[in-house]
Amino acid sequence: MQTSDVERAKKVKSVLVTLPKPENDKSPYYDLAKKYGLKLDFRGFIHVEGVPAKDVRRDKINLADYTAVIFTSRNAVDHFFRICEEMRFEVSADMKYFCISETIALYLQKYIQYRKRKIFFGKQTAKDLEEVLKKHKTENFLFPCSDVANEETSNWLQQNGYKFTPAVLFRTVVSDLSDLKDVFYDIIVFFSPSSVQSLYENFPDFKQNNTRIAAFGASTQQALLDHGLILDIPAPTPKAPSMTMAVEDYIKKVNK
Repeated sequence: MQTSDVERAKKVKSVLVTLPKPENDKSPYYDLAKKYGLKLDFRGFIHVEGVPAKDVRRDKINLADYTAVIFTSRNAVDHFFRICEEMRFEVSADMKYFCISETIALYLQKYIQYRKRKIFFGKQTAKDLEEVLKKHKTENFLFPCSDVANEETSNWLQQNGYKFTPAVLFRTVVSDLSDLKDVFYDIIVFFSPSSVQSLYENFPDFKQNNTRIAAFGASTQQALLDHGLILDIPAPTPKAPSMTMAVEDYIKKVNK
């Protein structure tokens, strides 16, 4: 893995996080900015757009055929219920919901009466649901996803013989970043290969120069390296399981 050298270890004064601005001020990035006196900006490099109901019908997905739904993100929850509304489909009270985390399970309260529904959740992946899913092997599962679906979940379900249908209900779209053309940041933080793609679609001639790059996850890191960029701040690591911890560790070293 290509990493930074001593010559790149310059003081950090500004950070760009390639995510939408948080709805409140509880983000750990705000704490980081306050602690080290940083200029901090959030900017979503990608955004989600819903797939119209007519496209879902064209894919021959009949919502009435399914007895259970698997959710791997809040976007999946939002767009499943959006499609139900657009199709004027009333979800049965007997529908079973399988969520990869408790956070996503609790998010269902936005749309249904939580205590009166059959809701199951794991720790973070479909495999965590293994014991629960075994008891529901006969269900016909719908798997709402984006056009860049979670292959890990699909592969696991397929390998274990579950009857499921991936349904592309939303798409990941590159955001217009033209207003950032002449703006420089000491650190840019990436969280997905799609965000890296967005960088190059907006700025095909991007040069890294003295910008330090932070990346969360192996696929994001590989996307950066494939473009010949230097990965200065990888996460997660044994010492820094979160992206904010990794960024702070780096700032501590270079802002002495």
